[in-house]
Amino acid sequence: MSPAVSPAMAVAVVGAGAVGCYYGFLLARAGHAVTLIGRPALVEAVEKDGLVLESAAGTTSVPVRATDTGAGVSGADLVLVCVKSGDTEAAGAMIAPHLDPAATVLSLQNGVDNAERLAAVLGRPVVPVAVYVATAMAGPGHVRHNGRGDLILGASETSGRVAAAFAAAGIPTTVSETAVDALWAKLIINCAYNALSALTQLPYGRLVEGEGVAAVIADVVQECARVAEAEGVSVSPGILDDVMALSAAMAGQRSSTAQDLARGRPSEIDHLNGTILRRGAAHGIPTPANRLLHALVKLAERWD
Repeated sequence: MSPAVSPAMAVAVVGAGAVGCYYGFLLARAGHAVTLIGRPALVEAVEKDGLVLESAAGTTSVPVRATDTGAGVSGADLVLVCVKSGDTEAAGAMIAPHLDPAATVLSLQNGVDNAERLAAVLGRPVVPVAVYVATAMAGPGHVRHNGRGDLILGASETSGRVAAAFAAAGIPTTVSETAVDALWAKLIINCAYNALSALTQLPYGRLVEGEGVAAVIADVVQECARVAEAEGVSVSPGILDDVMALSAAMAGQRSSTAQDLARGRPSEIDHLNGTILRRGAAHGIPTPANRLLHALVKLAERWD
């Protein structure tokens, strides 16, 4: 067991899907007291077998608490909100009555506005976090890690201490005054890969080998970058290279949208390519590539 930062924190993970379970596992392994909040099947599995992580290093488990109620955040020093973007307000309302006034709340979610939306429900600041990890659920309480795992935290009074605790738990973490730019960079990556991976059910490495796919990704990235710059976001001149490099770094990963469609669940497409559509329209910027991908995923959700 890795040594925990002293004193150990009480950590609540709201939304025990692949992202929440992965970071919850690492924090629990480092000695922090982790409580997962998720569906009843998750609670049953964790109570029986612990939280299981499968990775290139092997398969192992750690004991954690689990519950399906918002009361699971009671007494938590740190709350990781990892729910789908469409569930942000509902999750906030569920945990609001139980939050400790001194708790630090982090939003580890796709999209660019979840921290603000969550803060509006909670009536308190929420730290935005850009998440770069390839994970998937192999079953309730059983997460599979396929690559990376680094985080970029927005700056706050407690971000330095949180980042130190994460780093000690084996989570590469930086604190940034420009976390909004990082969230937009992640959004551009999501817009480039999520829908295409979902519609084909292909992992990134195989996806980019398809005829014309790289050109489609380039069109999507160009549209996203124009919208981001209109929003006042600083976009790296090398953003397309960064996007394409992900296909090698996460070659075996299918997007979260692909995983949602495969399970017959609503996706986050309205908060990914849909965000580009809405904000592009507000700035008078055409976004035809993003519009097509958004429309096709919405059709797949409806008729799957």
